[in-house]
Formats: sequence, structure tokens, C-alpha cells
Amino acid sequence: MQIRSASLIFTLIAGLGGSAAAQDCPANGHGLQYPSTRTVDQQDNYHGTTIADPYRWLEDANSADTHAWVEAQNRLTQGYLAQIPARDAIRARLTKLWNFERFSVPFKEGGRYFYSRNDGLQNQSVLYTMKTLADTPRLLLDPNTLAADGTVALAGLAVSPDGKYLAYSTAASGSDWNEIRVRDIDTGKDTADHIQWVKFSNTAWLRDGSGFFYSRYDAPNEATKLADVNYFQKLYFHKLGTPQSSDTLVYERPDHKDWGFSGDVTNDGRYLIITASQGTERKNRLYYKDLSAKDGKVVPLLEDFDAAYNFIDNDGPVFWFRTDLKAPRARIITIDTRKPERANWKEIVPESARTLVSANIVNQQLVADYLSDAHSQVTVYDLNGKRLHDVELPGIGSVTGFSGKRADTETFYSYTSFTTPSTIYRYDLKSGKSSVYRQPKVDFDPSAYETRQQFYTSRDGTRVPMFIVAKKGMKLDGSNPTYLYGYGGFNISLTPSFSVANLAWVEMGGVYVMANLRGGGEYGEEWHAAGTKLRKQNVFDDFIGAAEWLVQNKVTSPSRLAIGGGSNGGLLVGATMTQRPDLFAAAIPQVGVLDMLRFHKFTIGWAWTSDYGSSDNADEFNALVKYSPLHNLKKGVCYPATMITTADHDDRVVPAHSFKFAATAQADQGGAAPILIRIDTKAGHGAGKPTAKQIDEVTDRWGFLTRALKMEQPTQVAGK
Repeated sequence: MQIRSASLIFTLIAGLGGSAAAQDCPANGHGLQYPSTRTVDQQDNYHGTTIADPYRWLEDANSADTHAWVEAQNRLTQGYLAQIPARDAIRARLTKLWNFERFSVPFKEGGRYFYSRNDGLQNQSVLYTMKTLADTPRLLLDPNTLAADGTVALAGLAVSPDGKYLAYSTAASGSDWNEIRVRDIDTGKDTADHIQWVKFSNTAWLRDGSGFFYSRYDAPNEATKLADVNYFQKLYFHKLGTPQSSDTLVYERPDHKDWGFSGDVTNDGRYLIITASQGTERKNRLYYKDLSAKDGKVVPLLEDFDAAYNFIDNDGPVFWFRTDLKAPRARIITIDTRKPERANWKEIVPESARTLVSANIVNQQLVADYLSDAHSQVTVYDLNGKRLHDVELPGIGSVTGFSGKRADTETFYSYTSFTTPSTIYRYDLKSGKSSVYRQPKVDFDPSAYETRQQFYTSRDGTRVPMFIVAKKGMKLDGSNPTYLYGYGGFNISLTPSFSVANLAWVEMGGVYVMANLRGGGEYGEEWHAAGTKLRKQNVFDDFIGAAEWLVQNKVTSPSRLAIGGGSNGGLLVGATMTQRPDLFAAAIPQVGVLDMLRFHKFTIGWAWTSDYGSSDNADEFNALVKYSPLHNLKKGVCYPATMITTADHDDRVVPAHSFKFAATAQADQGGAAPILIRIDTKAGHGAGKPTAKQIDEVTDRWGFLTRALKMEQPTQVAGK
């Protein structure tokens, strides 16, 4: 059997919720001349099926031909966007909205408080410290000074337990590669310590502050470091004042190239906890090392790889865990390392109808963060698991924080919703009372908007929730321009949060909808597993079901409906636009996983096989090829107006996915709608993106949709 990369035989996609067969399409109405994209005779055999890959050459991001193609595509895209009347007004309004003071959740270490602050339009937030909450904060680290264009971001930080040193990691141009440096907190000066080739790592200090644990890979090939596969992560210890070449290798598994490691030191300083992960699978293995013992060995504790075990805290040799073992929505247990047999494990907090996201022990109490129908609830227990009380939250939204140590009597958390900017609260664990610590002020009136949670039925009868955000008084006549957003993967939950970008969209008269699809973590591991591997089609059915509900209930209509999502959400958009091109007027797949047959051959892509499966396996290939966005484009189909977005330094989902999808879609488009690709420079997968670049990207997204959804073209976007 032979399949063209851009034209999977229709019988393979029949029954997937719609037809992508060739249609009678209106003539090209956008007036665009796409750049010429050459093809090559590349064919691959997958279990007896031959697949053509005519744009394989675009996988080489360093070639002159690829650079020329990128430049030509960006010229076309920027020329198209520059002609959209609303673009300048959108940018102006976004800039005004973005210009508000915002804070991170403070934490305390070594007798000092630490938090970050952005004054509004700073490209990167700035780190501050103070000894008491009444003190004037002192600037400790300003990432904006590390690069003139703001493209070096603070990727992580850890303060030594004595409060003397800050270990901080930076990422350049959005890459996942990090470098770690150490700053003397009193002087504000960096030491000579410098660690390279760090990726997917935390930093864990010894209690005496003499050094820290971190994870790294071997030094990559400099020319291909943004594409080469990442295997054989190792855990190291770095002693302050010594070169990286002297660092001690603490743990590695050369027999398991796909194992990754993170090290954490318990609050009492006695144990090193080593968590061994395998790709993005939520299950893990766990080892520990007694740091008080001379030449202490690494001891296996949990090696069955049968569940997630998230370390919470310890009472000496008794370890506390959040686990989903025999509890898909998670529970809290303790394991005594002196008698670690399962028969001796103790359940402290049993599984409930809510999904337990995380837990911390603060003030000798368990503070547990739950999800109930995709919004936060927080419950406080005593250490025997007796429920004491719930933390009263301002409304239906999301919280983060509640960190601290057993002796602390205070903690901090942030609360946000679709219409509430992240507000920082101080929580007194003695009184059980919250008080506002920092509250941002944004140039809009939250009372003018409303949020509703709607449940709908997916194709197989599953009940799925979504949030709908709009101006009050929305008319149900099918005319509302609507942006439907989703993710649906890797046990990641989508919860209510404030977004300047989405606020601007709703101000413009749009409706913002966020669907909580299977594959996410909103309802625990069973919900996640129902959207993985051979059941991945459930995710696309859920998304299509959300769109159909919005049309049937006259929130919008296909001519006014756009879909968007990033990374795994980019896959979601690519799959649904190829399965149901008739249902949407516009699609914006951002940094998407779009080639489901080759994703595992680049950087960390192999790790995603826990969710997707692999084309190396025959059964999984047969499932992947049925929905792979690249392989389900078909010549002559009327595809919606599409703007694909990616970045040249994206080493999470390499830009080749987007390059090949764009080239194929441009060649296959049978309708009048444009197929564009926006390729950012000195940017990556999204983390640490400078404020200026975020404003540029959102301006182009909403500008593109004003034309694709035939919205009014205002000369001024309404504000407060």
C-alpha cells in the first residue's frame, strides 16, 4: 500500500467525525502566491505501507534552502497581516492591557522572602528579595540585563537553605537548553560556578549550602543541538567553587537510555530523593540516598513503575507521597523505608470524587490542592488525615502555591479566573484566614463579562465540560466570532486563568471557549488514559463535539468559528481541521506536533510515545496514520483559513513539523482561504518568551481572525 504524505486514502479517515474528501471549492480568493517549495522522492516503509515524505528536506533547519524558504514564507505572511485594518488598533489595546504590575507567589528560604515582579511591559520579570514583608524589596536578579532584546529568560531558581546563595538557570532564545549560575545573595554578584548542558532539571541544595544536585545530558553537537535526540540523562552533584568538570556523577542508568532523573533534598537535609521518569509517562520509579551516611548508597524504594509517586515530605525514615496507585484521582500514603513492603503502607487521605493535584505539609498540616470539574478547591487536613476545613477561595478559578515547611505558620498562593488577574494571597494557617498581599490593576471592567461552565456530550456519550467566556448579554443567533481552545494530552489540566490575550479577544466582541478534553488530567488518570495511544481519537471527538454544541446552540456558526491550540494542542487543531474542515472558518495550530510518524526522531519527541504510541509499532502506526495532521491533508479539500505558528529555536517540537505541514497544506488547499505560516526568530516553544514578542504574536493571531471570521474592522479596539 502506498500513501502520499499529503493525501491519505479516504477510507482510512472515514468514520472519524467527518469527511475530508475533495469538495467543490470556491476559487482562490486571497490573491496570494505561495513560495515555490520543491519536492523530493523520499519514501518510507511502515509495516508494509509506503509513505511518501516529499518535504523531508525541510527537516534540516540549518540548510540554506530551508533558510530561504523560511524567509519567503515570513515575507508572505507579514505582507498579508500588514494589510489587515484592525492590526494596529489590536496592538495598541494589547499593549495597554499588558501594562499592569504582576507578581509571582512569594516563598521563604534561609530567613528571606523571594518573589518576581514585572512592572508591566518588561520583557522578563525581575527577582526581588527581602527579610520581612514590611521591608523595601531589593532587586536580586534582572534577566532583562542579560540580553538587549529580552530573549534570555530565567528558567528556574533555588535558594540555599542558609539563604546565602541563589542557583539560577537561564534559557536563551526559548531553547530548552539551560545554563546554571550561582549568585551571592548578599553582594548580588555571581560566583565563578557555571554549569552547561542542563535540560529538564531542577536544582537541589545540600542543607549546608556547600553544593547542589542537578540533571544534565552529555554535551551535544553544537550545529545540531536543537534537533538531536536527547537520551541518557544523568544526575550530578556540583560543589561550590569547583569547575563543572569536577562534578560528581550521582546516578545514571546506561542500561535505560530513556530514563530521566531529578534529585530533591528533604527539608531535614537527610535524604536525597531520586525520581526516575520514563518519557512523559506519569508513572515513575523512586530511589533515595541517606546523605548523613558516609558513602551512602542509592537505595531502590519503588521500582515497579506501576503508578505516579510524588514525594511530599518525610518524618525521618517515613516518606509521604501523593500517588494514583489504585486511585485514579489520587490519594496520600506514607511508606516507612525501614519496612517498605506494601503491606506496611499507610493511607492517610483516601481517594475522593475530586482529583488531588498536589499536597504540602505546612504548620504540621496537610494542605491539599484539588480539582473539581476543572476548577480549584483546597482542603486542609491534620497529619492523621482528618479533614479540618476548606480554604475559602474567591470564586471558580485556579490556585497555585501553598508551599512551605512544617514549622511555617504562613504560606502564599495565587488565585486567578478568566476575569481575575492573578492575585497573591497570604494564608495564615493558625487562623485559617486569607488576606490579599498583592492585587494587580488591569484596564478593564470585570463586571462586563461572564463565565459559564457548560457540559456537553461527546460522540461516544462521554460528558465533557467547557468554559464559555463572553460579554454579558451575548446573543444566541449564531453570529458571534468564537475562538475554541483545547489541549487534551499528557495528563495536563486546563483550568480558568486570566489572559490579556483572551481578554482582548472578548473585548473585540469574540467569545472565548476552553474545552476540557480527555487526555488531560481534569478527572484523574482514567480521563488521561482515555485520550492516549489507540484511544487518541477520543480527544478529537471531544473537540469536535464542543464545536458542534456551540453551533447547535447558536453561540456561533461554522463561518464564525476558529480553533486554536499549542504543542499537543497544535496536533489537536491539525487533526480536527483535517477531519472536519467544514466545521471551522479558521485554524491556528501553534508549535504543533503535526508529523505523527516521525515526531519521536527529534530532541525529546521519543518521550511522547507514552501518550501517542510510536510508528515503530504496527498497531500504533495504524492508529497514528489515521489522524496524523500531515498525512491526512488531501488535495482539493476546502480547508479553513490557517495560520501555522512556530519558532526557529523550538527544540521541544522542532519547526520541521510546521514547515512540512504548511508546505503540504498550501499545495493541497482547494478553497479560497489562505494557508500561512508565521515563523518567529530567536524564540522557542513558548516558555520565557519576551513580552514584546508575546504582544506581536497575539496581535497577528487576532488580526488574522478578524479577516478570517469577517469581523468588523475597527480603527480603535474598545477599552475601558
